[in-house]
Amino acid sequence: MSECLIPTPALKQWVIDLWLAAGSSRQEAELTAEHLVGANLAGHDSHGVGMVPRYVNSWLANELQLNQHAETVTDGGTMLMMDGRRGMGQAVTYEAMEAAIARAREHGVCVMGLRHSHHLGRVGHWAEQAVEAGMISVHFTNSVSKPIVAPHGGTQGRFVTNPFTVGVPVQGREPVILDFATSAIALGKVRVAHNKKVSVPPGSLLDAQGMPTDNPGVMFPAAGGAPGALLPFAGHKGYALAMVCELLGAALIGGETTRPQYLTMKHAIWNNMLTIVFDPRKMGTGEVFGDEFNAFVEWVKSAPLQQGSDAILMPGEPEKAMREARAAAVPIDEETLAQMDQAAASVQSHRGTSPGPLSALRMR
Repeated sequence: MSECLIPTPALKQWVIDLWLAAGSSRQEAELTAEHLVGANLAGHDSHGVGMVPRYVNSWLANELQLNQHAETVTDGGTMLMMDGRRGMGQAVTYEAMEAAIARAREHGVCVMGLRHSHHLGRVGHWAEQAVEAGMISVHFTNSVSKPIVAPHGGTQGRFVTNPFTVGVPVQGREPVILDFATSAIALGKVRVAHNKKVSVPPGSLLDAQGMPTDNPGVMFPAAGGAPGALLPFAGHKGYALAMVCELLGAALIGGETTRPQYLTMKHAIWNNMLTIVFDPRKMGTGEVFGDEFNAFVEWVKSAPLQQGSDAILMPGEPEKAMREARAAAVPIDEETLAQMDQAAASVQSHRGTSPGPLSALRMR
């Protein structure tokens, strides 16, 4: 399927205008647009503006609640429990992370639990927020949605793609941002492949009968059809890490786990996240850490390259290169573009205003 190029500044403004039309505050609309477009710029289209149609449907179903704020439920100094009140994840998570960063700056460390957030997007974005403040962060996240990832040895979904994320600031270098789904492939990437009508990598999916397949359509069956399932990455290892993310990121902090009794939503994705933020400068090893890290990076990069490999990259470097490549325009496939046009039409129908079809902004 062909792709259209949308100028990056115009795309961001369109997302802002869409949520302003829906009723978001200026800050909420801008945080949402910055995050979603930022995911596209980083090359993670699965968590980018293609999520807008689902967010709009969630809002129309009275699941996503606009203009909520992260509420402090428990304050233990270095321990914070926050509730997102089913609000826009890009806004309430920003507030929760700001609170955790402030506590880490004061005490050296903060353990923060955020529960009941609407989809909080690419978790690497929150690690980037921490490293911009000079902090190291570790994130365990679960998703409460239709279970789509099979446990190791199973054939039916029992949890979602539960990402594990780490952000590390490094003096004089780009930060290290480790952010990956514990499934072999993110569902958003399966959606993108389905919209583009291309296959996914082998070892990513099972069909409804539990057999391996590279057809992304098994995750989007016709009405009444049984879906397939995503596989964990690296077999039992990815499965085990997904379980840790579910237990620490949700059950520990009073959030829902992915069990049938909680799956009452039509369109929403609820997220819960346990975050550990700490200030490396409080350990008295900040400069040594930077020097040793740089020396180790140079050592790792000095390894001879495998045939077909152009370079040894650090976590976060592919995203940096993609941001440079997409600074002027973001590619969006025709199917996703049509879905976004429909989302704008839905906002127009319910609120009497919208930014109009995104397709009108495509580069000629």
